[in-house]
Amino acid sequence: MTDVYGFKVQSIDGREVTLDAFKGKVLLIVNVASKCGFTPQYEGLEKLQESYGEKGFAVLGFPCNQFGSQEPGTEADIQAFCTLNYGVKFPMFSKIDVNGPNAHPLYEYLKKEEPGILGTEAIKWNFTKFLVGKDGKVVKRYAPQTKPEDLKTTIDDLLKA
Repeated sequence: MTDVYGFKVQSIDGREVTLDAFKGKVLLIVNVASKCGFTPQYEGLEKLQESYGEKGFAVLGFPCNQFGSQEPGTEADIQAFCTLNYGVKFPMFSKIDVNGPNAHPLYEYLKKEEPGILGTEAIKWNFTKFLVGKDGKVVKRYAPQTKPEDLKTTIDDLLKA
């Protein structure tokens, strides 16, 4: 693959989605978890979606239970948690692996395109973020500690491009 648009994923309610549905948008792809110290970032992610969604931006949330078993629930549990606690309206997808032999192909692509510190590809923790330009290519990878609001300037620049 040369961009994210060819990947198929499953929505949190079980529908198959091809990422070409988001063609031409700036995307923030995030592996998320409900019982993590970074879970409050859901609020910031939703604020980004609210601020930029009408301008051609989307947050895509991918629950993952690979880090400290911090996403143990079912898809229904995850969806209810995100809606009730953080008012999440951005697209959420079914739980996936981001590392290892069962890693989702989308994440294999993201990690190869934008490795982490010292060139390591593995995702280190929940709420690792990948910013994708309108052309479907990975622009930058952000550590879990990077707050969603810290991405506003870069998102603004990508939306203007």
